[in-house]
Amino acid sequence: TNFTTVCKSIDWTLFWALTFVMSEQQLDCALDLMRRLPPHNVEENLTGLIDLVPALCEELLSSIDQPLKVAKDAASKKDYLLCDYNRDGDSYRSPWSNVYDPPLDDGAVPSDSLRELEVKANMAFDTYRDLYFEGGVSSVYLWDMDDGFAGVVLIKKIGDGSKKIKGCWDSIHVFEAQEKSSGKNAHYQLTSTVMLWLETNKDGSGMMKLGGSLTRQEERDFTLNDNSPHIANIGHMIEDMENQMRSTLDAIYFGKTKDIVNDLRSVRSLADEKNKMKMQHDIAAALTMRNKK
Repeated sequence: TNFTTVCKSIDWTLFWALTFVMSEQQLDCALDLMRRLPPHNVEENLTGLIDLVPALCEELLSSIDQPLKVAKDAASKKDYLLCDYNRDGDSYRSPWSNVYDPPLDDGAVPSDSLRELEVKANMAFDTYRDLYFEGGVSSVYLWDMDDGFAGVVLIKKIGDGSKKIKGCWDSIHVFEAQEKSSGKNAHYQLTSTVMLWLETNKDGSGMMKLGGSLTRQEERDFTLNDNSPHIANIGHMIEDMENQMRSTLDAIYFGKTKDIVNDLRSVRSLADEKNKMKMQHDIAAALTMRNKK
């Protein structure tokens, strides 16, 4: 009887171990697949994956960034962005009024001092968004932590509505701020994700879709005083990070696409290309004969 009990215990242990390994492998495969699919179809693709493997629902929703959605604050008549960081149940908190929609009595809100900082941060990044993107929507959400505070800065810019060119930029900057014991310095951790897609439809080139996402992390220490408060320090980090990621996206997605198109399509005729290759071959042969002499 004891031997049978031990065998059953081993079987269940092995079963759960195999289940865990299979679940981890499925999650890795799902994330790898999502990285290769068009970012503007991420919601449709994510729904398909969840229908295929319902057990991975929570892991997929928490691991995959989705395009930001826009809502309007009924009190201030201002737009704000929806994400997991301002969600409580099925309600979302507005950064302008600090009220949940649909109404929620016991929803999580920042402390009074942090709420004051959140209001100032929303005003600052609203100006930043207007200067850099000339439109769009931005939102900042903060929450308390045991040894500091954390927050997220969201920016969304949709194309200008042109019939031939469509596009969208979504940036999600999640950060943590921890003040040092001296109170004169602070340590910041930043994780930034940018999702970008463009679609053109012109008579000469037809329809072309281009998109991708990029995630980067950074840590910095800043001086903390009246001339360098938390908002300024976080703003410097996000500004530098967005400039770097914008340059990387330009080099990877646009530069590489241009190189591929140029390699696939030649502006010269086939006869000219053959004459060029023949000339190169003749020059190489002449140099070889000269070296032999």
